[in-house]
Amino acid sequence: MASTAELLRCHWTRGEPGREAPRELVVALYRWWVAAMVLKIAGATWDICWHFRWLRDDLAPPHLINTVGTVIVIGLVVFHTYTGIGVDRATLRWMQWGLGIFLVAAPLDVINHRINGLDITAWSPSHALLYLGTGLISVGLLRGWARYGGGDRYFYPVTCFLWFTVLDNFLFLNQHQEYGVLGLAAWERGTPYAEDTLLQFAADDLGRPLDWIAVKSFTLPVPDWVYPTWATVTGLGTLVLARRLAGRQWTATTIAAGYLVFRCVAWALLGAAGFPISAVPFFLLAGAVAIDLSFRLAPAIRPFAGAAVVTAVTYLALWMQQTYIASPPVDYWSVLYAVVLFAAVWWLISYLLDTESGRRSWQRVVSRGQTMTGARESTTPKP
Repeated sequence: MASTAELLRCHWTRGEPGREAPRELVVALYRWWVAAMVLKIAGATWDICWHFRWLRDDLAPPHLINTVGTVIVIGLVVFHTYTGIGVDRATLRWMQWGLGIFLVAAPLDVINHRINGLDITAWSPSHALLYLGTGLISVGLLRGWARYGGGDRYFYPVTCFLWFTVLDNFLFLNQHQEYGVLGLAAWERGTPYAEDTLLQFAADDLGRPLDWIAVKSFTLPVPDWVYPTWATVTGLGTLVLARRLAGRQWTATTIAAGYLVFRCVAWALLGAAGFPISAVPFFLLAGAVAIDLSFRLAPAIRPFAGAAVVTAVTYLALWMQQTYIASPPVDYWSVLYAVVLFAAVWWLISYLLDTESGRRSWQRVVSRGQTMTGARESTTPKP
């Protein structure tokens, strides 16, 4: 910490993006990024189950944890912008735009809740802006780390974690259904997770008595086809892109397994603390394994045959989870358009990365990161 602080002080001077700096400073900056994203994800994970128990509170502990992560992000973006260290111009723009959208969305979300009441659905416009801002930041981090993190002994684990942030950002929307299905079941048993004032507020929002319809509208507000389709197209689409860009076997499985371990740990901690629990999307692991195995297919048929196999395996695993464990309601006919959309996403990824210009662009970014690591070795003596 003392060495990093000294490096920060020595390099707090104006510079253009791409400026050379000691390698240990650049790596330390990205490790601070990891810490910031951990705090943001932890706060968001706690926040969604908080909303299934109590009425919204702007200063609730989950919001404060998320805010600490956001403050670190602000500090890092300011440092990158002022010094130009650890980023090229394009990477910096992704970070700046993502942070800017997030900072605009946060007060809009507060205003939206003031006007529209709970607005608990994860699919609201103000929430979408929060996800968009976080997603753009993650894209910038992936690009920057690929360019400047090469040679670090934790390069691959950090890469997987950054892809985990993208996956979590997409699948966060599905957590409403995952909490909601168990929340509705708890209400039907006569032991609701939510306090009475929250349930009554939700019913009043709908202008109806506190009955099963009101609770279902509160807990499961989107059509049944949304959950499996969104998980397949965006969640597994993210894993396809991660596997392709990382270029290592079992990358998709590693990221999905890490995500599920995180969800299980959060489930155990929140449940032990008396908070609502959610269904965990274990079916994603089957889809991730199928993705990694599908990369053994010939490239020409991979987007279509792979999409068909992965979608079928995913829906089968989802059916098994719904039968033997728990999952949100599923419209299984959605497999017909989920496979088409997923094949289109996979084909687009292959098209962009297999064209000569696209392949040259990505290889130029990665190879420069591996040879330069964004910086020269430090000449600063260690304390």
